[in-house]
Amino acid sequence: MEPSVYDARMVERIRFWVLAGLLTWTLLLPAAVLSQSPVAVLHTEGLVHGFLVLRTLEGNALADGEVTQVARGDRVTSHLIFRFKDRSVHEETVVFSQRNSFRVISDHLQQKGPVFKHPMDVSIEGLTGQITVRYTDDDGKEKTESERLKLPPDIANGMTLTLLKNIRPNEPQTTVSMVAATPKPRLVKLLISPEGEDSFSVGGSSYKATRYVIKVEIGGVAGLAAPLIGKQPQDTRVWILGGDAPVFVKLEGPLYQGGPTWRIEATSPVWQGH
Repeated sequence: MEPSVYDARMVERIRFWVLAGLLTWTLLLPAAVLSQSPVAVLHTEGLVHGFLVLRTLEGNALADGEVTQVARGDRVTSHLIFRFKDRSVHEETVVFSQRNSFRVISDHLQQKGPVFKHPMDVSIEGLTGQITVRYTDDDGKEKTESERLKLPPDIANGMTLTLLKNIRPNEPQTTVSMVAATPKPRLVKLLISPEGEDSFSVGGSSYKATRYVIKVEIGGVAGLAAPLIGKQPQDTRVWILGGDAPVFVKLEGPLYQGGPTWRIEATSPVWQGH
């Protein structure tokens, strides 16, 4: 039976959404190997204010990024924004708890401007399961999808990089959930596996970062159709420097539906007049 146009569009939407939650991802291993519970807190999150840059793989800067994070008790609020040169904006605010394990309380993602073929505004309430998706369809019409889902405690929307810092590099595979807007909200699985180590240097010092590959398992009819219609979401790779204070180093993957692979890295200030 030929895959339907609906399946193709659904897969494309999932492809668009997963990296928006910072990131994308079907690798099946025996159930005994998989970790499907919420990621345990090995390193608590605290006060953060950092700067990022989004580039092409050739090194051309496309957007400036900024991330802030504040922790009050066991609740953390993290805000990420990328401002593109054409005034497009990717912005996400996630609130999560970090008592024993990480759990999303709320997540709000906005993508707007010329960079994004389908501008989108997605709100997720982790405790109630209420999800609202406002988007622009292929005809330029604004539409809204609203649904209440029974969300598992391991959803990773907006905090995939935080979870990666708390996954041991010797864990063969970790599985978490993510809400994807297709535009109808649905759950997909993110399959996270260590892939190797890569060296980098800062000044005269050398370091080794663990390279993780993140795959998406769509599931259902759309998941079966994805490889047949050539719409299997592209893998995303993330580099994490481990140790007592693990830190994000680099990410490579698409940021929107059908988009190219881009690179996100930390950056340093450039002083005026120097």
